[in-house]
Amino acid sequence: MSAAVDHDTIRAELARARARTLALLDLPPADQVAQHSPLMSPPVWDLAHIGSYEELWLLRALDGRRPIDPSLDDLYDAFRHPRSDRPALPLLGPDEARTYLEQVRAAALELLDRLDLTGGPVEHEEPPSAEALRREGYAYGLVLQHEHQHDETLLATRQLMGERAAPPPGSRAWPSTAPTSPPPSPEVRFAGGATTIGSEDPWTYDNERPVHAVELDAFWIDAAPTTNADWQAFMADDGYDTAGLWSEVGWSWRQTEELEHPAFWRHADGGWERLRFGSWAPVEPTEPVVHICFHEAEAFARWAGKRLPTEHEWEHTATVGPGGAKRRFPWGDDDPTTEHANLGQRHDGPAPVGALPMGASPAGVHQLIGDVWEWTSSDFLPWPGYRSFPYPEYSQVFFGGDYKVLRGGSWATDPVAIRGTFRNWDHPIRRQIFAGVRLARDDA
Repeated sequence: MSAAVDHDTIRAELARARARTLALLDLPPADQVAQHSPLMSPPVWDLAHIGSYEELWLLRALDGRRPIDPSLDDLYDAFRHPRSDRPALPLLGPDEARTYLEQVRAAALELLDRLDLTGGPVEHEEPPSAEALRREGYAYGLVLQHEHQHDETLLATRQLMGERAAPPPGSRAWPSTAPTSPPPSPEVRFAGGATTIGSEDPWTYDNERPVHAVELDAFWIDAAPTTNADWQAFMADDGYDTAGLWSEVGWSWRQTEELEHPAFWRHADGGWERLRFGSWAPVEPTEPVVHICFHEAEAFARWAGKRLPTEHEWEHTATVGPGGAKRRFPWGDDDPTTEHANLGQRHDGPAPVGALPMGASPAGVHQLIGDVWEWTSSDFLPWPGYRSFPYPEYSQVFFGGDYKVLRGGSWATDPVAIRGTFRNWDHPIRRQIFAGVRLARDDA
């Protein structure tokens, strides 16, 4: 959030996030407690976990209160129980989970009313002091971003319900009559040199810190995300059947999974259809491709004679302003509006390329924020000088694994939970996430 945080803003954002969560859980009780994919928790687990996280960081870490129910710490600790095991746990039922959330929220709002949010920038220290969690409303920002991240997970869970899925509440298809202004050039060149990476905005995560300088070689990056039409050309040219386009591990996985197209696609009537929240419809050529994994993105890049951008290149593209000044977003420091980016579940999928020209960067790169998460070539590693805050399980325990970094957010990402420096990560085989790709290449 660009403006200084205050009590009224935090209260309003807490209410907005909770309304979204409860709307996404507006499912029959049997669907709330069912596990719709081994990749996902039962939705009711996410619901109570949101409350448990809020209790931990607002009522206990920030205010020193005793646990409401100590047994919940184990049930809703994401690191103690893998998702595949969670259906067998004695979870709170849908009504019990909602009662628990109401109890926690009432106490969190009472605390907010008497909390002094001033005190200067947050110092990333571990273990975190109540003072560090209080300043700039950091703990409330942590809780808000966490809830919205689980809401995006709940949207992915609904998508994985297949033809039984209902459209997400409050979203709608992108208007077919909406005008678009495609980028005038397919690529944009950046000269390279020193650039600033990272952020110290009050609500940034520890893995975005500290701010530091890196040197970039000159590079080119696509002015728009890869579209469905681009992807169909790759498929038509036997991209999924050409081993030389894939890494060794990617090709092995592609063969094991028998991949032939993005997730939720099927061939029908001589063309392609995609399944989106229970409904099949023709693939829209101008939309960014979505539901592809890192291995597919890497193979596509080789087929196109390009590569995936590094996350340094991506962040430079998304945050460099006139004169090289660092900005929060491609368009500047102002929070996203509906004219800047397709975020916040206002629509049920990506917007066509060129639909949001006001969100383009000064160099003319479009749709860097929202629509689809974009795979980069980078492994998830700490920035130089990294310090864990407020707990190592958010970032530190994931460093050095097989995780690849994604940038930019998707149509399902809330504006509170995205910025030009935000780093997402996932296993390179994941396809249920709302991920696509944008290509780069070296300066020839």
